[in-house]
Amino acid sequence: MMRKSIVSLLLVAGFLSAPLLADELKLAKNAPDRYVVVKGDTLWGISGKFLNQPWRWPEIWQLNKEDIKNPHWIYPGDVIVLDTSSGQPRLKLLKNQKVDGRSGTGKLSPRIREIPNSGGAIASIPYTSIEPFLSKPLVMSVEDFTAAPRIAAGPDNRLLFGPGEQIYSVDFMDAAAGETWQVFRKGKELINPDDPKEVIGIEVNYLGDVRVTREGDVSTLVVVSSRQEITVGDRLIRAPEKQFINYVPHLPAQAISGKVISTYGGVTEAGSLTTVVLNRGALHGVDVGTVLFSYKAPREIKKEVSSEPTRFTPPIRSGNLFVYRVFPKVSYALVLDSTLPVNIGDEVRAEAAVEAE
Repeated sequence: MMRKSIVSLLLVAGFLSAPLLADELKLAKNAPDRYVVVKGDTLWGISGKFLNQPWRWPEIWQLNKEDIKNPHWIYPGDVIVLDTSSGQPRLKLLKNQKVDGRSGTGKLSPRIREIPNSGGAIASIPYTSIEPFLSKPLVMSVEDFTAAPRIAAGPDNRLLFGPGEQIYSVDFMDAAAGETWQVFRKGKELINPDDPKEVIGIEVNYLGDVRVTREGDVSTLVVVSSRQEITVGDRLIRAPEKQFINYVPHLPAQAISGKVISTYGGVTEAGSLTTVVLNRGALHGVDVGTVLFSYKAPREIKKEVSSEPTRFTPPIRSGNLFVYRVFPKVSYALVLDSTLPVNIGDEVRAEAAVEAE
């Protein structure tokens, strides 16, 4: 019996509401007939073995509403088979079988399949590359940062605090004893490249965790852990619950054009599996799973004589960007399949249809 779908979906509305893609699915050169899933695989990576456009894996798996209501999982050891009998490529998952060897060729033989828990399922994109960004806020509006509860004092006149020390906070309207909160400090301002006077967000730097021991007008906290010393004026945000998340990749429902405005860690050139910050967010139609494409920023061509017209180099596509976290005016995206470094100022865009290779 074939198992039709393989992914747990966090957000399906974007995929279901996006325009239907009329373009024919293009198989990758030397696409295998079958492939055995190994630990560390991702749905994006596996689909890239079969497709020129790996973000279209929901199509080649032919996910439907029933699949989404009752999602299945894919695990290491599962066998994926490419079926072209209908004239359109699709992937199927073989149950209770395995392939001798670690790659997608070999002898199929029956086996009893153990069903692991969801923790062993493979993710859509490399989870280890994005996990640090999922459990902590990265961007806040100026207003939200200013209004957040703040560290106000310590047990004495010192200004720096570390693990085990008791500290005090104010403006803690909804804190409860026993809760864990995260401590953040204001980082760089994110400027809208289309309007240098507009601050579209503030990057915040995670410092550590504190636990509420007593709530009140002045709440008492104890520092649980710290990456850096915590000081008076730092802000507090309630720690979110961690969860395993899979994302459905999709092109945006409307054309989107923007720019890379920051790279995580201050690197000047972002390559594959690096997070970049875009000046487009929920207010522009971006949601989790949106796939955009990065292009090198045009460069002005040097003139030999002043009478020459001003000309620029044409855009060169440099990579695929998979959005995995969205804020109102900005979003965070993972660079995948990059052929050139992605830099601050590079263009990002996508039409509401599959782009030509």
